[in-house]
Amino acid sequence: MESLYLLIPLSVLLVFFIGILFWWSVKGGQFDDMEGPGWQILQDDDSMLVEKSSSDERKNKELKSDGV
Repeated sequence: MESLYLLIPLSVLLVFFIGILFWWSVKGGQFDDMEGPGWQILQDDDSMLVEKSSSDERKNKELKSDGV
């Protein structure tokens, strides 16, 4: 019975501490977008590849025209 005098206040403090951590994570934006980062990994960066290949083609054409 005497152990309850120690365990009940400790459990209240633990619940209070967990509540503060949860509130801090919600305010910090931890749970704002749960699916976005997972989908970002799966999206292709085709636009960057197209721009890079088109710039490479232009460089090749310039080199060919300079050599002639």
